[in-house]
Amino acid sequence: MIKVNSRGAARLLARHPWVYKSDVISGPPSPGLYPVQSRQGVLGLALYNPDSEITVRAFAFSPASDPSAVWLEQLRKALRRRKSALQAQPEGGFRLVHAEGDLLPALVLDYYAGHGVMQVGSKALEPLTEAMVGVILEEVPLHSLLAKNDQKSRGLEGLPLEVKPLYGQVPQSVQVQEGPIRYRVDLQQGQKTGAFLDQRENRLRLAAFQGQTALDVFSYHGSFALHLALNFERVVAVDSSRSALERATENARQNGISNLETQEANAFEFLRAEEKRRAQYDLIVLDPPALAKHRRDLERAHAAYKELNLRALKLLSPGGILATASCSHHLGEPRFYEMLAEAAADAHRSMRLIEKRTQGWDHPILINVPETFYLKFALLEMV
Repeated sequence: MIKVNSRGAARLLARHPWVYKSDVISGPPSPGLYPVQSRQGVLGLALYNPDSEITVRAFAFSPASDPSAVWLEQLRKALRRRKSALQAQPEGGFRLVHAEGDLLPALVLDYYAGHGVMQVGSKALEPLTEAMVGVILEEVPLHSLLAKNDQKSRGLEGLPLEVKPLYGQVPQSVQVQEGPIRYRVDLQQGQKTGAFLDQRENRLRLAAFQGQTALDVFSYHGSFALHLALNFERVVAVDSSRSALERATENARQNGISNLETQEANAFEFLRAEEKRRAQYDLIVLDPPALAKHRRDLERAHAAYKELNLRALKLLSPGGILATASCSHHLGEPRFYEMLAEAAADAHRSMRLIEKRTQGWDHPILINVPETFYLKFALLEMV
C-alpha cells in the first residue's frame, strides 16, 4: 500500500495520475503495482517506484484486489478501441497505446503494417512485459513485436537501454501506407518508435493544397514532403540527418515521385540563407522537435520557435500557407499562438488562421492531464 499526503490525494482526486516523491508518505520498498490511499481512503491503483521523482503513476481510480489484472484489462480495452482502424487499414501506421492518454502510464505501443514497437518507461511495469505481450498478441494480428527501450527517460527509472525482439522475426524496416503515400519506417534505429504517427492526419490534411513550390523543414524521412509532392511542382525537404534524407529520397522513388529535393542543413541556417537569396514558397511546413523539454527551457524555446516562424513567414509568397507545429507541451496552446502573432508582427505579415489542429485521434488527450495535450498545429494563410 502507498500512502500519499493531502496534496498528492488532491492530484489523484482531480484525476491527474502523477504524484511526486515529496507527496508520498510511505510505500513498499520495491517498485510494483499497488493501491494508493490517503486519509480519504483508497484512491486507486498505481505504478510505484520509490527511486523515481514521479513516484506514483495512477492507472485506475477505484480499488481492486489484483492491480496487475486491472492493468492488463486496461491494455486490452485500449487495443480494442483501435481494432476497427487496424481492420480498415492493416498496412497503415497507428498508435495502439498512448501512455497516460489511455490510462496506461509509461507504456507506448505503435503499429506499423503488422509489426509492433513497444516502449516501457517504468521500473514497476517492466516485470509485466511477458504478460502484456500475451495480451497484445491475443488482440492484434502481429508479425513481430520489438521492445525499443532506448529512451533516455528509462535511466531516471534505473532501467537499462535496450532494443530487443519480443515476438517473431523483426525486420530492419517496413513500408507503411498513409493515404496515397507509402513510406519506409526504420523500426530498429529510427527516431522514437520509428516514425511520428501523431502528425498522420495533419499530413493528410495538406493534400487539399496545391501550388508551385513547397518547403518541408525538419522533414525527417520526408513525411510531409511526400504528400506535398503530389500537388506541388517542386518540394524541398530539409533535415540535419543525412540518413533520414536518404530514406526520404528512397521513399520518393518508391512512390514514383521525381519532384522532391533534399537539403542536409541546420534549419535555422537554411531559413536565413533562403531569406538572404529572396527565395519564395507557396507552402511551408515547420515541424521542429520539442524545443522546450523542461519548463526551465520555455523562454529560450519561445524565442527559437519565434525565429523559425518569422523566417518562414518572410519566405512565403503572397497568399502562401504556413503549416506550423510545436510538440512541446510546456509551450501551451495560448503561448503557441502568442508566439505566432509576435512572429507575424515582426515579419510585417498579416496572417489568417485557417484551422487549429492537434495530434491524431489515436494519441488521446485527457483534459485533466495537460501533459497529454502536447501537439499544436496551425494552418495560416498570408493575406
